[in-house]
Amino acid sequence: MSNHTYPLIIGVSGASGLIYAVRALKFLLEADYQIELVASRSTHMVWQSEQNIRMPAETAAQEQFWRDQAGVSNSGQLHCHPWSDVGAGIASGSFRTLGMIVMPCSMSTVAKLAVGLSSDLLERAADVQLKEGRKLVIVPRETPFSLIHLRNLTALAEAGVRVVPAIPAWYHQPQTIEDLVDFVVARALDQLDIDCIPIQRWQGHR
Repeated sequence: MSNHTYPLIIGVSGASGLIYAVRALKFLLEADYQIELVASRSTHMVWQSEQNIRMPAETAAQEQFWRDQAGVSNSGQLHCHPWSDVGAGIASGSFRTLGMIVMPCSMSTVAKLAVGLSSDLLERAADVQLKEGRKLVIVPRETPFSLIHLRNLTALAEAGVRVVPAIPAWYHQPQTIEDLVDFVVARALDQLDIDCIPIQRWQGHR
């Protein structure tokens, strides 16, 4: 049983960079968090493109799939939702959460959130966090940003969303791709007051 009172929602949209979601899951589950995960329909195609892996559609199989990818067998709690189930618990403001993080976050998802459109469960759950005044963090993975992208991101920032682009730092002298990814994931989780990733933080000039 988790020691954390409320679950954290993780949304995975159809942007490149699924490793960000996988590494977040690894550390959060190892730290015994409760995770409610919803992956958009496009995520299935991204798994196929990036890893040549088929993500199962059935939720119980999805839970095992994500655990296998994260390398975490038993710790924490993970509940996956179908992208189409807009009647799920996380679609309601009465469902208490620690907040939500969308990682990676596509520009299509950014645009829909910016204008209040909810065409699937991921977007509805994020819209609920906004209307309830809860923490919502997005990790956009796109480059370059067009003016439309920037205006949509600005609208979300004005609404209280924390925008954490997938831009790593180098002062911690990363040696692996995971070092670069973990830095971004840790900074995103910082916005939710979650500190469960052992990264080297800036200590000032020696």
